[in-house]
Amino acid sequence: MSAFLTVAIVHLLGVMSPGPDFAIVTRNSLSYSRKTGIITAAGIALGLEVHVLYSLLGIGLLISRSIVLFSIIKYLGAAYLIYIGWKALTAKKVEVSQTVIEKEKKDISPLQAFRNGFLCNVLNPKATLFMLALFTQVIDPTTPLAIQGFYGVYMGLATFVWFSFLASVFSLSIIKRVFERAQTLIERTMGAVLIGLGIKVALAARD
Repeated sequence: MSAFLTVAIVHLLGVMSPGPDFAIVTRNSLSYSRKTGIITAAGIALGLEVHVLYSLLGIGLLISRSIVLFSIIKYLGAAYLIYIGWKALTAKKVEVSQTVIEKEKKDISPLQAFRNGFLCNVLNPKATLFMLALFTQVIDPTTPLAIQGFYGVYMGLATFVWFSFLASVFSLSIIKRVFERAQTLIERTMGAVLIGLGIKVALAARD
């Protein structure tokens, strides 16, 4: 129980910290729909499970110690964030007279939303190091594999619940209407944030 509480608290603090995942869920929920935001959250949660899986298999240690593998993940992740950010920066302006429902008709597909979340998380090298640190420093090597697997499933579910909550909040009609007149500015700001995060990821060190 003590180990589980430690894992739960550390994971909660990590997942609630502003970063690429937070930015992509916020953007998709404000710009599109609640469904899109929640599907994006599902993609993030599955991406986290990928980190859990290879950490359990010991591959995470290999990645963290290999300059080549770490750099490949780092630059792919950075490029993806910059790409998404650039799309946000160059998005066409939406007329304020359009209603929220009219905007949601231009929603992206579930596959696109899921891919946004999944790639954003799985290509984040900081997520690799976070999960590796958690499994090597917090979880005892003698812990049964089934228990470690349970921790992984819990973190995936907790991640999905947290980002689904954010998606539900930012996709509320009243929230969207508040941000409606500043939509273009918000879109540009989120794009700049994503590009900034992409640059930060590209410059990230392994320590």
